[in-house]
Amino acid sequence: MDWIVDILRHNPVIPIFLTLGIGFWLGRLKYKSFTLGPVAATLLVGVIIGQLDLDIPQIVKTIFFMLFLFSIGYSVGPQFFRAFKGSGLKQLAFALVGALVCAGTVILAAKLMGYDTGVALGLFAGSQTASASLGLSADTVRELSMTSEAKQHILDMIPTAYAVTYIFGTIGSAWFLSNIGPMLLGGMEKVKAETDAIEKAMDDGTEKIDPSLTVADTPVSYRVYRAGGDLFEKPHTVSEVEKYFADRNERIFVERLRIRGKIVDPSPDTLIRSGDLVVLSARSEVIVDEPVLIGNEVADHELLSFGAENLPVTVAGKGVDGMTFGTLRRRPFMKGVLVSKITRNNMNLPGRNNLVLGRGDVLTLSGSPRNVAIAAREIGYADRQSVSTDMVLLGFGVALGCFIGALAIHIGGVPVSLSTSGGVLLAGLFFGWLRNRRPTFGNIPGPVVWIFDNMGLNMFVAVVGLSSGPKFIAGLQEVGLPLFFVGIAATLFALTVNIFIARKIFRFSAPETLGCVAGARCGVASIGAIQDALESTVPVLGYTVTYAAANLILVFSSLLVLAFV
Repeated sequence: MDWIVDILRHNPVIPIFLTLGIGFWLGRLKYKSFTLGPVAATLLVGVIIGQLDLDIPQIVKTIFFMLFLFSIGYSVGPQFFRAFKGSGLKQLAFALVGALVCAGTVILAAKLMGYDTGVALGLFAGSQTASASLGLSADTVRELSMTSEAKQHILDMIPTAYAVTYIFGTIGSAWFLSNIGPMLLGGMEKVKAETDAIEKAMDDGTEKIDPSLTVADTPVSYRVYRAGGDLFEKPHTVSEVEKYFADRNERIFVERLRIRGKIVDPSPDTLIRSGDLVVLSARSEVIVDEPVLIGNEVADHELLSFGAENLPVTVAGKGVDGMTFGTLRRRPFMKGVLVSKITRNNMNLPGRNNLVLGRGDVLTLSGSPRNVAIAAREIGYADRQSVSTDMVLLGFGVALGCFIGALAIHIGGVPVSLSTSGGVLLAGLFFGWLRNRRPTFGNIPGPVVWIFDNMGLNMFVAVVGLSSGPKFIAGLQEVGLPLFFVGIAATLFALTVNIFIARKIFRFSAPETLGCVAGARCGVASIGAIQDALESTVPVLGYTVTYAAANLILVFSSLLVLAFV
């Protein structure tokens, strides 16, 4: 085995990627509902492999962590700045209060248990699921005026305490918010009833409402019917046929025709006679649940062989920002266009008429390329698939963020700065917002953002584990098993207090309360569990703004822990 260890020690790239691969594989494994997740698994694998006493270049950790922070900021930038107006201010205020509760809980626990700074910072990052604070904490500790030995002890204890407390911090939060949270709000049945009432209130009743926005099947269907029955005892124009459906509160459109054997692209005045073939488009559940009464369905593959676009469009137009979904669908430019999905911060939103749309929301439009293009121009920016990343923006943005973060102001001889981590996060927020305002530049495709987000954080965590591996066991012996239970208490206490504050002080609805509490601690796993428990996407309405804000506020709250412990 010595020759294998020798290869690993002289080729640090191998243990880094080995840790990453095993960590992601281990993080996928499930036992019933229990799973480690990639971050915790990667850290633990890194600690194990790190027992070989490997020398890992720290610049690798820094580079990937900068990419992670920039991608996070870039993703949530539009929603973060949107929070500074309208109803978002209330959720933004809660995100600030929620972060203070999380930090205060950890400070109290550290004081009671006599933990040092390193343990407290790791406890905060793990029990409050603030993984992004690890880099900021480490950067700030390196700037402190203390001996190198004291600094190194703190830096060694941060990942140790984080690893001990993060697993329950993530899994426990999801379980608590989806099971115990509703009980604290009056019981699951009461919370579900309130959720249903909100969904009904978001429906103004003027149109048939999409019951779901799932992406597991094709949201929009194109079907061919032979015109007949009572409706076509006499010819009707395309506009008259579509009005027939509109009068029945159904958004069904005529997309194509075969008239006397010839395929025709319809205009509003095109006449349809008995026996002509008509291609109708509608959401799948509309055609299935409301049988079309104009004639029998037939098969005509040639007639259906036309381009139908499924195009994500980012809301950027002033006219659409602040408009309800129901109002948008009734606008003339939406003729022949269906919305198959609405997302905010990559989370599906309920497609209800009274849902208020805002800048940064992404609507997936379905229909003919001509109709979709017209609607896209009115709504905002058509985000057509592209594999190219604007490397000018990426390189300049990360460099500018690091430069700003490196600037320090001396107060009483003590250097105070954002740190490079904080600077890059702020740069990501700004350029993500600017991209939404001026969408002609700065494209970073979704898959690339996913790579930076997931690989960036986990590569950082892998190097942390590999570097601290030899000292991890000693650190674990120092903090002991009690830290695990202190982490559980810190997680549950902060969650309980924040639920009470959100419900009693901020007066959020029950589902919005759960969403806000999950968002205020960047709980991606938690919001999924809440939606499953309530069988509704309504909690997302409280999650998006608080999640965007927490990526900045919760991270910088770690400095409070550093200051008071």
